[in-house]
Amino acid sequence: MMDVISTADVPAGERFGFWREVHSKLWAPYDLRCESQWMSRFRAQVAISDFGPVQVTRISTEPHSIHRTPKLIRQGDPEVFILACTVRGGGVVVQDDRHREVGVGDLVLYDTSRPYWAEFAPDVPASQQQLLLLRFPRSLLPLPARDLRRLNGVRIPGAQGVGSLSSQFLLQIAGHMDELSPTDTARLSTLTLDVLTAVLANALDTQSAVPPDTRRRALMAQIHAFIRENLGDARLDPGAIAAAHHISLRYLHKLFHQEGHTVAGWVRERRLEHCRRDLADPLSATRPINAIAARWGFTSPAHFSQAFRSAYGLSPRQFRERSATVHPD
Repeated sequence: MMDVISTADVPAGERFGFWREVHSKLWAPYDLRCESQWMSRFRAQVAISDFGPVQVTRISTEPHSIHRTPKLIRQGDPEVFILACTVRGGGVVVQDDRHREVGVGDLVLYDTSRPYWAEFAPDVPASQQQLLLLRFPRSLLPLPARDLRRLNGVRIPGAQGVGSLSSQFLLQIAGHMDELSPTDTARLSTLTLDVLTAVLANALDTQSAVPPDTRRRALMAQIHAFIRENLGDARLDPGAIAAAHHISLRYLHKLFHQEGHTVAGWVRERRLEHCRRDLADPLSATRPINAIAARWGFTSPAHFSQAFRSAYGLSPRQFRERSATVHPD
């Protein structure tokens, strides 16, 4: 279940004060500051969902700064880590004398027991400023606390390596939080922790400290996210997937076999699901069927029609016509 808190119904002059109160009540004492040019038109919204012991928060907001001072830490400390993933926009983060600029997909780890300062980019409007935060007890990570301290305030690039694969997974969570059922969040709880553990262990170069099952589950979560991100690319095949994750083709097939799937079959199923969704969507009613198929990586209309009929028992055209009668305008 997802809870949403917004400033939309709060009088304009009271919105930033309301936002400060939301921060203090939901998480911990913070000092929030906002430039006068943004104060008068301040808007913000937070969506919160619990993935087991991990609290997932998606924040959309006008630019402002967040200060966690020694005095505020003494007032209240939940003793948690926060992993932040920039969904849209960017900003600056400072903790333990590390000053980092962050952009879309970048990851940053915070320790709430130590002072830090963060600021949203001042030239990015609220409609383009969004952040995903994962809050979790420090005890959940099977990594030494003294090693994790080395990562406080460190930017883990979201454009390359394990950071890229992990940020794709987190960005997809941010984009689909509204759709997740309690069953989905329960299933994603373990995967999210596995991905967190894997990306932080990689940043510390201590992968050997991560249990093999955790590494495998994290890798599969990253592979699934990569596939979903690239479904529209007709060149997406097992070789491309294996190369992107720096594993052998043989090992990739083994991973999918352990889950009862083939690589090509899993990709095809995801592509067909998206085509089925678009064919049932009234907003796509005038879009040619072949164009929908091509959007999701099917280059051959004949092959797409055969695969669709095999999966759903109807041709794409029959399915679209039946959907139109079930959901008329």
